[in-house]
Amino acid sequence: MPSKAKTVAEYLASLPADRREAIAAVRTTILANLDRGIEEGMSYGMIGYHVPHAVFPAGYHCDPKQPLPYAGLASQSGHMALYLMGVYFDPADAKWLADAWKKTGKKLDMGKSCIRFKKLDDVPLDVVGAAIRRMPLAKYVGLYEVQLAQMGKGKSAKAAKAASKQPTATKAAAPVKVAGKKVAAKVAAKKAPAKKAAAKKA
Repeated sequence: MPSKAKTVAEYLASLPADRREAIAAVRTTILANLDRGIEEGMSYGMIGYHVPHAVFPAGYHCDPKQPLPYAGLASQSGHMALYLMGVYFDPADAKWLADAWKKTGKKLDMGKSCIRFKKLDDVPLDVVGAAIRRMPLAKYVGLYEVQLAQMGKGKSAKAAKAASKQPTATKAAAPVKVAGKKVAAKVAAKKAPAKKAAAKKA
């Protein structure tokens, strides 16, 4: 059941001690490996990570008023869940995650939208951290735009139709590259004032 907590702190405080410890540990791992530009907050009744409208103005296609979801972390009635949206966009990343997880000897309970776990010991935190690092902001937005194009939605739809006439190897690469440059430029622009201030102090 979605939580009514308005902040991450409230959400964590509402959990039983064992759940709080597990969710907090996974959250710490996510934050330690999260690309700059992706923000944390409460969304859809869980701890969410998203690409803000300042970076991706179009927002989430299902509800443009909402920022683009990147990941989620929730305590459900019978289990806890880690949502890694980017992994479900990219078969190569999904395979990497499954292989890396299984190499740790821990069982991977991966559904159609999330990874389920019942205790902290079920989760190889180093693999979670690596999965987050493998999906930087620009790559994620690029994959998302490819998905929109394949559904015939968003600005990438026309580009996808043109790409479909090209050899298979170039179909996903071009949209990802273009989107990556745009997002990277926006993130760089946000960092510029801070860099100038640091230079003056030096």
